[in-house]
Amino acid sequence: MPTECVVSAADRAVLEQWLRSPTVPQEWGLRARILLATAAGEGVRAMARRLDVSPTTVCLWRERYREEGLAGLRTQPRPGRPRRISPAKERSVVEATLRPPKVATHWSARRLAKEVGLSSATVHRIWQKYGLQPHRVKRFKFSTDPNFDSKLADVIGLYLDPPERALVLCVDEKSQIQALNRTQPILPLRSDLPTRMTHDYERHGTTSLFAALEVTSGKVHGRCFPKHTHMEFIDFLKSIDRRYRRREIHLICDNYGTHKHPAVRAWLAEHPRFQLHFTPTSASWLNLVERWFGLITEQTIRRGSFDTVWKLERAIHRFIANWNEDAKPFRWTASPRSIKAKIRRVAEI
Repeated sequence: MPTECVVSAADRAVLEQWLRSPTVPQEWGLRARILLATAAGEGVRAMARRLDVSPTTVCLWRERYREEGLAGLRTQPRPGRPRRISPAKERSVVEATLRPPKVATHWSARRLAKEVGLSSATVHRIWQKYGLQPHRVKRFKFSTDPNFDSKLADVIGLYLDPPERALVLCVDEKSQIQALNRTQPILPLRSDLPTRMTHDYERHGTTSLFAALEVTSGKVHGRCFPKHTHMEFIDFLKSIDRRYRRREIHLICDNYGTHKHPAVRAWLAEHPRFQLHFTPTSASWLNLVERWFGLITEQTIRRGSFDTVWKLERAIHRFIANWNEDAKPFRWTASPRSIKAKIRRVAEI
């Protein structure tokens, strides 16, 4: 005759808490249901059918609870193969990783495994443990602009505290976008197979996209031109003038020569409601429209196939129209002080 299993009121409260908690492992929840059903007087076989487990499982956890209480319901550590790599050996692998190899720019797992006398899988596990990724490289560039601090504060001030009743636009051009037509049809996505396209393509001309991103709304005004000289930039400024009437306009742009051409300066002098704010040199990351350029490149241009420039421009304008239907602004959060502190930390490495 099976031994009676009695669940105390205190333990029952803990088991009920396990069932309500979103972080408790599922196996603990099953064990809690078995013990709570036991406390309610449910039979072993009926409980096993309802919980979709075997009667042996029900009896196992009832017996474990009788012998050890709630501690017996928790998953116990299981014995495994003893550790073969000592902490000293791990440190030697880390130190070797940080030293460049003699005839290569960085280590591969197999090359370092041969050097330290371990398997490549062991080296890879140590790299994962210490967050080492020798195959990856991140690039950076310091701005040498003598007016970096003042330009940084000016641009970020427009993001964080824009002038009242004024419009702030991030302006730039994505020049010479190629209309590339793949020589073979693009093979669509399939189960276990990514989209596939041939490396071979035919060029059918280029276009340049001029875009103005509204900082507050995220909407984009864009136009395509066959060239990207100061004349096209002035035409784009005229389109902004027609689109946004009777408002003070602040344009954030980079130091590209067309933005500072004498003809552009003359046009701006005739339109005093336009004010240009230049990002520091080598700091295009300050211009939010660059982030939007990344989106249109990734989602429309890079994997597209266009046999005419007209079709490329149509795809670009379709993306802009779709974007503006549900536009969301890019929120700038970094202050000038935090950016300069980060630059100092990187420079000290």
